[in-house]
Amino acid sequence: MIDKSEIKKTLKTFNSCVPFFIAMSDEYRQQLIMDIAEAGREGINVSNLSAKSKLSRPAISHHLKVLKDSGLIKPKKVGTQIFYQLNLSENFKTVSELITSMENILAKINEIDGE
Repeated sequence: MIDKSEIKKTLKTFNSCVPFFIAMSDEYRQQLIMDIAEAGREGINVSNLSAKSKLSRPAISHHLKVLKDSGLIKPKKVGTQIFYQLNLSENFKTVSELITSMENILAKINEIDGE
């Protein structure tokens, strides 16, 4: 039998991952993440992201807000401009915890089924 506390913990971790999954479910946001990664530590501003994309500046700003709200990127103000940098480690840590929890549950299911 799978421990109820393990199920409860895994559900809580799933809920913590929801913003990450929502943010990463869009192909334009995936591309923005790659463009921001390509920019390196300095980050990249909306103008430069716009030049790399077929999206309008308002559309890019909307997608950046979703990524920022999910914690995947962080803004850095330099003078009058805002540069966006990756901020993935906390999200990846939570997703890794979810994978580990699910692997533990799967292992217990396999034990119960005699595999």
